[in-house]
Amino acid sequence: MSRKIWLDGKIVDEAEAKISVFDHGLLYGDGIFEGIRFYEGRVFRLPGHIERLYQSARVLLLKMPWTPEEICQATLETIRANGLRDGYIRLVVTRGVGDLGLNPYLCPTPSMFIIASGISLYPEELYEKGLEVVTCSTRRPTPASLSPQVKSLNYLNNVMAKIEALKAGAKEGLMLNEQGYVAECTGDNVFIVKKGEVLTPPVSDGSLDGITRQVIFELCAELGTTIREASLTRYDLYTADESFLTGTAAETIPMVKLDNREIGDGIPGPVSLRLIEAFQKLVRSEGTEVGVS
Repeated sequence: MSRKIWLDGKIVDEAEAKISVFDHGLLYGDGIFEGIRFYEGRVFRLPGHIERLYQSARVLLLKMPWTPEEICQATLETIRANGLRDGYIRLVVTRGVGDLGLNPYLCPTPSMFIIASGISLYPEELYEKGLEVVTCSTRRPTPASLSPQVKSLNYLNNVMAKIEALKAGAKEGLMLNEQGYVAECTGDNVFIVKKGEVLTPPVSDGSLDGITRQVIFELCAELGTTIREASLTRYDLYTADESFLTGTAAETIPMVKLDNREIGDGIPGPVSLRLIEAFQKLVRSEGTEVGVS
């Protein structure tokens, strides 16, 4: 069955969902996106995702012709049109069509499309036995040049790091910042557990303040687990008792090896597993109802 795509106010068949070759999102990566999950007919943290989308737009001086409420409704409409109860949303806003040249003011009208589909970032068995990760030579850009909080369409930095990881035989790559501190993985936030305490890099070290990352802070508070931000090096990961990664697409997944070195006992640890279980319960108990067509 052909997927249905929301494109600039209309639900169209996948084959009809097209943008111009003069769209600056395609030509220059000038645009923004959000990845959003939905579970059992509920969209997880939809208002938070749309709020972050608008924050990215504001930084790029990308004027949004839709209200947050309209985008929320368009997202739900797309899910209903595809008859899905579980899956992943990719919501993209481009600068729109304009003449050649970087000038964004050549593009009078932004374009938006919404895709609802399934996604499997990692094989299912890795969620049980844990992920092996390698450190990439590709560094995260300094926040002084481009804030990691802006989810822009220019993802080449992450793509190059992902290529490195895949060529090294790993499913994911760890990215450091210019100073050699841990920033994040190519698509996930990084956490470690040391003596029962959960640590994660501060956003100032080049990590995205991810929605799932925020949820981990909430769950730690509920479970009585200490959590804090701290600048981390590879030494800290090599000597950690446990580690796990988080992201909207990845959800929560244990990391058991870095650079062919076992982390802890080389198996998912108890704190990680407790947080993963709590996360899975949460995402299936809250969210914005998709409703029926």
